[in-house]
Amino acid sequence: MLFVVERNLKPTIREIGEAKARQIATEAVNNAVKHKIADAVNYHDLISVQKDSQGRIVLMQPNIVRINQLASDTTLEINNALKGLSNEKFSIPIGQVLGSQLLANYGPHIKVSIYPIGTVKATVSDHFEEAGINQTRHRLYLDVQSQVKVVVPLITTQVRVSAQVPVTDTIIVGQVPDTYVRLYSKE
Repeated sequence: MLFVVERNLKPTIREIGEAKARQIATEAVNNAVKHKIADAVNYHDLISVQKDSQGRIVLMQPNIVRINQLASDTTLEINNALKGLSNEKFSIPIGQVLGSQLLANYGPHIKVSIYPIGTVKATVSDHFEEAGINQTRHRLYLDVQSQVKVVVPLITTQVRVSAQVPVTDTIIVGQVPDTYVRLYSKE
């Protein structure tokens, strides 16, 4: 009978443990990113915009050293935040595992531990998109990927945590054209 109960509860315990671990790890990642990016990053620190004598943009050059420094500082901050999760433990009431709304907070508690594993990878990416006839939106993102291990009695699983955090967002205004034609194709 114990084997049947364990077999039926294992998937539910795993799902709840993974969801809570993902929530805690995502919060740790977001807090680390907030501390490194919030007030410390300016678009002009990361991208140098060069203009010609008439004020038109002729070159946008990334400051690779500053961008790499931002990515590595954020990675170190996230690593430190995730290391703090090694002491993170939470418990799931057995009533919640059984799926009963009336008994969700009752019963013995199953202890769940979280352990950071592997590495944190933070990369900077950018995206250009049309923002009007003579405007282009340029966004820089920090893509963060990490893994945490969830340990429940008799169950061990890994949870991947990914986040795409906007670093900067700017509108580049160009010259207004004399004529503008937009053709749509039927597909």
